[in-house]
Amino acid sequence: MGKTFIKSLMAGACALAMAGSAVAADKSPAKPVDKFAEAIAGLERKDGLVPVFVDKKDGKVLLLLPKPGADGIAGRYLYQTYLRAGLGSNPTGLDRSAPGDTQIIAFRKVGGKVVAQFENWGFSAARGSADEQKAVAESFPVSTVWSNVIEAERADGGLLVDVTSFLTRDAQGIAKTLKRSRQGDFRLHDGLSYADTGAVNAFPKNIELEAVQTFVGDEPGSEVRGIVPDPRNVTLVLHHSLVALPEPGYQPRQNDPRVGVIDHTVADYSAPLNEPIVHRLVHRFRLEKTDPTAARSPVKTPIVFYIDRAAPEPVRSALMDGARWWAEAFDAAGFIDAFKVEVLPEGVSPLDARYSVVNWVHRQTRGWSYGHAVVDPRTGEIVKGDVLLGSQRIRQDRLIFEGLAGSDATGKGGPNDPIEISLARLRQLATHEIGHSIGLQHNFAASAYGGRASVMDYPAPKIALKDGKLDFTDAYGRGVGDWDKFAIDWLYGPAPAGADEKAWLKAKADRSQAAGLRYVSDEDGRSADTAHPLGAVWDNGSDPVAELDHLMAVRKVALDRFGLGNLPKGASVADLRRVIVPIYIFHRYQIDATAKLVGGIDFTYAAEGDGHEASKVVPVARQAAAVDALLRTLSPAALDLSDKTLDVLNAGQSQGNDKAYDIETFGQGPVFDLPAASEVAADLVWSALFAPARLNRLVEAKRRDPGQLGLEGVMDKALAAVAFDGKATGRQAELARRVRQRLVVSLAQTLNDKTLAPTAAAVIRARLVDWGKGLAKAGGDSADRAQARLLAGIVADETGGRLAALVEGGKAKVDIPPGPPIGETDWFGDILAD
Repeated sequence: MGKTFIKSLMAGACALAMAGSAVAADKSPAKPVDKFAEAIAGLERKDGLVPVFVDKKDGKVLLLLPKPGADGIAGRYLYQTYLRAGLGSNPTGLDRSAPGDTQIIAFRKVGGKVVAQFENWGFSAARGSADEQKAVAESFPVSTVWSNVIEAERADGGLLVDVTSFLTRDAQGIAKTLKRSRQGDFRLHDGLSYADTGAVNAFPKNIELEAVQTFVGDEPGSEVRGIVPDPRNVTLVLHHSLVALPEPGYQPRQNDPRVGVIDHTVADYSAPLNEPIVHRLVHRFRLEKTDPTAARSPVKTPIVFYIDRAAPEPVRSALMDGARWWAEAFDAAGFIDAFKVEVLPEGVSPLDARYSVVNWVHRQTRGWSYGHAVVDPRTGEIVKGDVLLGSQRIRQDRLIFEGLAGSDATGKGGPNDPIEISLARLRQLATHEIGHSIGLQHNFAASAYGGRASVMDYPAPKIALKDGKLDFTDAYGRGVGDWDKFAIDWLYGPAPAGADEKAWLKAKADRSQAAGLRYVSDEDGRSADTAHPLGAVWDNGSDPVAELDHLMAVRKVALDRFGLGNLPKGASVADLRRVIVPIYIFHRYQIDATAKLVGGIDFTYAAEGDGHEASKVVPVARQAAAVDALLRTLSPAALDLSDKTLDVLNAGQSQGNDKAYDIETFGQGPVFDLPAASEVAADLVWSALFAPARLNRLVEAKRRDPGQLGLEGVMDKALAAVAFDGKATGRQAELARRVRQRLVVSLAQTLNDKTLAPTAAAVIRARLVDWGKGLAKAGGDSADRAQARLLAGIVADETGGRLAALVEGGKAKVDIPPGPPIGETDWFGDILAD
């Protein structure tokens, strides 16, 4: 071997040795891989309540949750959903900005995943031991609504979780809502749904996230077909808010049944045996004076409501004017500059948890407005208010006032301008709905005392008759009423230092009763068959009978002049058939208010020892006067229209279908059917007067006091009003026959109601049989005599079989045009959200 070869061999040996050393070095412990850093690499980070990581490439949203505690909880928050983009259909309720239920959500680490649970704060043992609290927690379940694997853990124990599937789940039960509203069987399509990575916002106390969701169905209902481009695919946008739990320091307050504020029930199983388990936590904002000892003081943080920038002028200014009325109530309660109203800043989402907002919402047809609040279920503290106002309501109001006063004054300003009257109504509506969002219930007694004692009643317009003309100068009031000031003072006013708050609040409620401030709840006021004589919607004044007579006079003036002058210039004459509906039955809500005197019982929401515990039956004379007033509305002369009016109501409609027009007219086709319209007016009276709950009360009142009017007295008056006396002739005779027929059908419907008391059913049958036996002597024209023979055969059947046949399958049902929202019963209506 040469030296060169030996040198090469030696060099190779050295290289092998060095390679061996490298291999040995590779076998040393590797540096740990930072999985968290890898997981967030390339993602957009947004810091706020919790850090949010956005993966726009793969369409994902991830949260960095805090390190779990000993119980595994990695964050507890208020959770609220809204529809960013809705269906625009009033019957479904799937509106833009529509809220879901507020929950306290807890993210819990379970092994290698995180589950989301809605906690159950309706049951507690707040004053009990740890064992008592554990027993309650184990007695009532939480709801686990979602889970996913942990993507990575940060060095400090924080958990990185992909929440995309949490955002895209059907959190508001939209598929069920569509089915419940008869719009078809829809299901969420995962492939057509996604988290909106461009809509992520993070703030110190809240994060805002969104998902686009598509629901698919093969047989969509009429609402969906009439709105959605491809009705088999309904795409909505769901907004999610995660909000920091309110800081300690808020003082919960329990409700008093006499006050009329919004609350929710909590069962405290640690309550002493001499206290009730269930108590009611009122809903209110945290409002604190800078000087708690002062009778009047500025506040630390005012309540601010923002007006949706989508509301156009002059609507926006009207909303701001009305909303600001609440400042007066808070000022009267000793809070200086406590309530403010501003326009929502440009670029801010109305769903952002930092802002209480009056949302301007569009639907295909007019519909409800409502007030809602995001409430901490542990305490009742409101953290955000939401108001939804339907944009078509003001247009419906304008149509009504043009129907009453004509369109000549529209847009010209002044108290009789339909637009100005409608804006006045809108101001009141804004105040009313914000009232719900700051914690107030409806008070449906407020119109019956002191005029306009509360904006929380439903206001019928006050229309005066001056020199035979309608005057709208005082159609709607301005500002809050005495009840509103009391309610705000009771709800928000702080008890003096050292005072017994419960006793202090009770004394306030006692004084309100002594001052004559009455309250009737939603449950006891909204329905036509409720018992309280003061609890009615869309009524005015302390005397329902006098107001009904007044409205009939207003109605007569409007109908006597009804014609082309009630249309805007250039409008289709066929639109008159829509305009006349709310005018022809303009008295419909006063019918309900008057009927509540019949079988009425005046009661209070008394607290033991306040001196108002006993209820009183409405005096017999008042009940009889109410029945007589109701029957006067059904006289053929009151139901008739002039030939001049009828002639212009028969114009054709050649344009494409307008759903609002189709559902808000009497009957179908180009020919106005006056007898059919009279049946609607008759059905409003008979259904209110002969509501089973009312008749049951009449029977019970007669049992306790033979001097009461009783069901017998009401039946006798009704049958006398439809007697075959031949007084009505010509067209009015036909109207009388329709009213008579509707009475018999209404009584048949009442007899078919399972809630009707047996005694009430017996009285109705006996009176009808006796009436039928006398119909052989009926007078009138040949058509009257024919109807008398027909009805005699029906009502004289003592088995009731022929009466029951009248209403089988709903074949005798009258289609009453909707007053307010489709399928409901008022024009100027609103509703309190649950």
